[in-house]
Amino acid sequence: MGVDGRLRSVVALAQAMASAHTPRDSWRAAAQGACEALAGSFAALSVWERDVGRLKVLVNAGERAEGEDEFPEDEAYPVHQFPEIAEFLHERWAGGGGPNAWVETAAGPASGDPGYCQQRVAALRRRGRGCCVVAPIVLHGRAWGELYVARRRGAPVFGADDADFATVVASVVASGIAQTERLEEVRRLAFTDPLTGLANRRAVDMRLDEAVGRHREGGAVVSLVVCDLNGLKRVNDTHGHAVGDRLLERFGSVLSVCGARLPGALAARLGGDEFCLLTLGPTADEVIAVAGELCTRAAELDLGEGVACGIASTGDPIGEVRSARRLFRLADAAQYRAKAARSREPVVAGRDGAVLRLADSPPPRTGDRRRFRDAPPST
Repeated sequence: MGVDGRLRSVVALAQAMASAHTPRDSWRAAAQGACEALAGSFAALSVWERDVGRLKVLVNAGERAEGEDEFPEDEAYPVHQFPEIAEFLHERWAGGGGPNAWVETAAGPASGDPGYCQQRVAALRRRGRGCCVVAPIVLHGRAWGELYVARRRGAPVFGADDADFATVVASVVASGIAQTERLEEVRRLAFTDPLTGLANRRAVDMRLDEAVGRHREGGAVVSLVVCDLNGLKRVNDTHGHAVGDRLLERFGSVLSVCGARLPGALAARLGGDEFCLLTLGPTADEVIAVAGELCTRAAELDLGEGVACGIASTGDPIGEVRSARRLFRLADAAQYRAKAARSREPVVAGRDGAVLRLADSPPPRTGDRRRFRDAPPST
């Protein structure tokens, strides 16, 4: 590949990583792009997990050997088994020491020789590959991991110029990873409640729209549990907002633990003292059982006064649910009914006849705490 071809391959790699929507998409784009840029048959991207001293493979791309998954769950290698990794991942390499990349063959190192690595050479032979080029990935001034590109047995061996180019490719990959990490942090902040670490209202709205769409397409059961934590104002007024925040955090933990019993459940804080649990798939009875446990455990929290809990599920006779707004209004009405009755158990729309009437009634003019989702303003 000439200079122009290499330039085009680097641009294509950068564009592919920039358009990735998830970390996995970014890793795949990095490995595939590097494989093409270096005319390899296989490429892998690995991250150095410093706390456990291992190099964990994030993605395998190209011609994978038996046992090599695209996104392996447990493919990792202790750093001490690869002396050259310990060298190039050392901070002095991140500071500009060289060489930054090297080539190895199934017979031993070919160029940029950092020292013979028996494990890597054995792996080349075992997987039918003839040579590889290894380049460190440096991110935020620290060694982040490695880019590995191999060619099949019988293909031309990587040369010194390939090792130099691999360093360039690795730097482009590092820039793409940095962008992905920034975007993931932005997404995390955008969809996470900062106090409790649960999902926030924006995340619930998105997930609920998707869930209702699944329900309308195939009949999947969608359930929404809306909770109002009782007594928060009293705690804030009596003990201060710091103590009130701790109560919110503790209830958030209880909600998360209970929600974990329902596969795929989303636990969220809607704002203030309001929380919710959203599920897609579990039956209404399963959701009600978990909500009952939630009420019991909430009543045991220090300084708290329990929780008012309302449930709306498409698995119950609540009529046609055409929108997320409708399910929210029903769950909200059930929660209001639970609070007004000081119920220690969840109130369930469709199993409490008053809830459907309450959800569909016009809001009162004054003196009522109801705030059903998207209810029309009073006049």
